[in-house]
Amino acid sequence: MEHENYTVVNEFVLRALAWNWELQLFLSALLLILYVIILPGNILIIVTIKTDVHLESPMFFFLANLAIMDICYSTVTPPNMMANLFNEQKTISYQGCMAQMFFIHFLGGAEFFLLIAMAIDRYVAICHPLHYATIVTKVVCWVLVLCAWGGGFIHSMTQMVLIIPLPFCGPNELDNFFCDVTQIIRLACANTYSLEYAMFINSGLVTTACFILLLISYGALLIKVKVGSGQGKSKAASTCITHILIIFVMLGPAIYIYCHPFRDFPFDKLVGFFHTVVFPLMNPMIYTLRNKEVKVAVMRLLNKYNIMRVK
Repeated sequence: MEHENYTVVNEFVLRALAWNWELQLFLSALLLILYVIILPGNILIIVTIKTDVHLESPMFFFLANLAIMDICYSTVTPPNMMANLFNEQKTISYQGCMAQMFFIHFLGGAEFFLLIAMAIDRYVAICHPLHYATIVTKVVCWVLVLCAWGGGFIHSMTQMVLIIPLPFCGPNELDNFFCDVTQIIRLACANTYSLEYAMFINSGLVTTACFILLLISYGALLIKVKVGSGQGKSKAASTCITHILIIFVMLGPAIYIYCHPFRDFPFDKLVGFFHTVVFPLMNPMIYTLRNKEVKVAVMRLLNKYNIMRVK
């Protein structure tokens, strides 16, 4: 790149937030309501699993860690979005933008890998029930969780190592609610065609591959449960279906966002908003509504502290 009198970009403008006042107020209220629901819902699941002796199995250990990731994930973009809704400039600093992208992909990647760990847990529980307790030990559970966090970190750092050296010297407007790689790299004062391919492979293809593998594995488990014999068939099938719902909720929007790196579509901003703000709420809702043990444990905890009484 030839040396010219470029102005170095030190902040980005989030154009998707520049709506009329009524829409901004509505979106701010929606963000606040969702945020108030997301945090207590996930915290309640963590506290319930941590304190209830009936929920000491590895499946609930992974669920508690998924709730922790959801809490962290839901704190990456909403605070800045709510602040900008009442800020006339609608901006985010360069450092804040880089940090936002890092944590979105770090935590998102960690959740994807944790879903794989949960699938491994269900495979052993259904296909090797007699050896389940000796295979999926506490040490194994912690190793799988640490691998999930490590996988998310590697996934995110792979992208950040490629993005941070890019020169941003002119355009600084993002048609989005937050910073993400699909739009940031297009603002760089450099040829990013090959970089978009790299992001497409790292985020789009990897997510799609995980999605397909998880669906195949749970489909095979459902078939095995259906044709098998013994007690607990209904419970095992319900657990697999719950996990499949979580897979669609978490990976479906990510596939939509990152599998078309070279152009924008009308629903990109809406899907991105729901993927980063709304969908973390679905984890506690889906598990709590579909899992009888979790529902009973939550009610037991609420009764214990006199928050709610069940007649």
